[in-house]
Amino acid sequence: MFETVLIANRGEIALRVLRACRELGVRTAVVYSAADADSAAVRLADQAVRIGPASSRRSYLNAAAIVEAARQVGAQAVHPGYGFLSEDADFAEICADNGLVFIGPPPAVMAALADKSSARALMSQAGLPLSPGSIAPVPTAAAAAEVADAIGYPVIVKAAAGGGGRGMTVVHARGELARAYARTRAAAQAAFGDDRVYVERYLTTARHVEVQVLCDAHGNGVHLGTRDCSVQRRHQKLVEEAPAPALPATTLDTIARTALRGALEVGFVGAGTLEFLVDAEEQFHFLEINCRIQVEHPVTEMITGIDLVHEQLHIATGVPLRWRQEEIRLHGVAVECRVNTEDPDRDFAPTPGRLDRFTPPGGPFTRVDTHAHAGYLIGPWYDSLLAKVVVWAPDRELALNRLERALEEFDVAGPGVHTTIPFVRRVLDDASFRKGRYTTGIVDRLLATPPPTPAQRSTATTAARTAPAAEPDVPHRRTR
Repeated sequence: MFETVLIANRGEIALRVLRACRELGVRTAVVYSAADADSAAVRLADQAVRIGPASSRRSYLNAAAIVEAARQVGAQAVHPGYGFLSEDADFAEICADNGLVFIGPPPAVMAALADKSSARALMSQAGLPLSPGSIAPVPTAAAAAEVADAIGYPVIVKAAAGGGGRGMTVVHARGELARAYARTRAAAQAAFGDDRVYVERYLTTARHVEVQVLCDAHGNGVHLGTRDCSVQRRHQKLVEEAPAPALPATTLDTIARTALRGALEVGFVGAGTLEFLVDAEEQFHFLEINCRIQVEHPVTEMITGIDLVHEQLHIATGVPLRWRQEEIRLHGVAVECRVNTEDPDRDFAPTPGRLDRFTPPGGPFTRVDTHAHAGYLIGPWYDSLLAKVVVWAPDRELALNRLERALEEFDVAGPGVHTTIPFVRRVLDDASFRKGRYTTGIVDRLLATPPPTPAQRSTATTAARTAPAAEPDVPHRRTR
């Protein structure tokens, strides 16, 4: 095992990695920006190195400063967390060139998979089913229109180098395509420095199902079951659960085994996630592969009992995978919600500010991953994730009730600060969600109706637990 690992991230994921390292007897060093000088990760790490001002481009995205920090603390490896440089193949290469182990896939594999069109091509060669669309980037708006005409509308124009829900535009009709194509290319260039885009069919009533895999450098791999991440707003996940509900066990097993086969075929190493869309006929289509630990990884940890960051660290040392597929046991149901500092009533606008009160929930089988505390200043520089509330229970109904109870307990307040907790509670009240029969359209449907009054909410909660699912969100009933 490594003696010292540099954590090249901030917030809750920096703490998550720090704690995993400490449990394995690994010394930790974190990098931090001027805005995070008094963060919990800085206080708890064995060493901390300031790498720049609040701007992420001059701190957490500054590869040279991070490598220099690793050299200063004598680190042997760099854990990138998620976001920032976690899927940057150039950064992984720079680490390797400086004698540092990048905790993730080899740079060449990451480069191939970080490019979404390249990943589609590789997974197609591996025999994974793709949604209809282009595999190579489309060079012009006219070429994009030809693809869209062939596969039918709606389509989605995606940045080949995209990620984190950015660089995507849904197009419902041919007349919208040229403008959407130009806008997506410009956004992709600004966000990723790469304006290549591709086009694929946009499934309006699909489920977003993903598979966690672990693979070592010796050709061994396991899958750790499925997660459902269909509760999304603008491709940003709000609620995740494991395993994916209301799908036959045989379907889930087929998706999971297919995902693992794809990962092994492309030489993936580390902890990764393959994402799929599952349509109304229970047909699944590969979307993309993420080469990092994901925000929603705790739900998989809760149903498997496997610490994914521990496994990342072990794999990065080069030892064979510590698990065989037959040893993986899925137990119960876990649900996670993201508590973001956003105002759902103002189109989820960020609400920075200082927290006067911050008391997270507790109780049995309730986990809260957060870096916040009373007095914490939520700045405008980074993403708005404040905490993740994760619960486990033997069955889904109890897990949802437990999450609802936990959110009732969560006390967060500060001048001008709003959170997504009220909206997540609307999701939990929804009849189709309660029945596990929901799609990626659930958030738009809820936003299209006024939020309920307290009296209406009480009635809705009771009704949601007894009523049949709403028809618009029943995607996986076979039509013969």
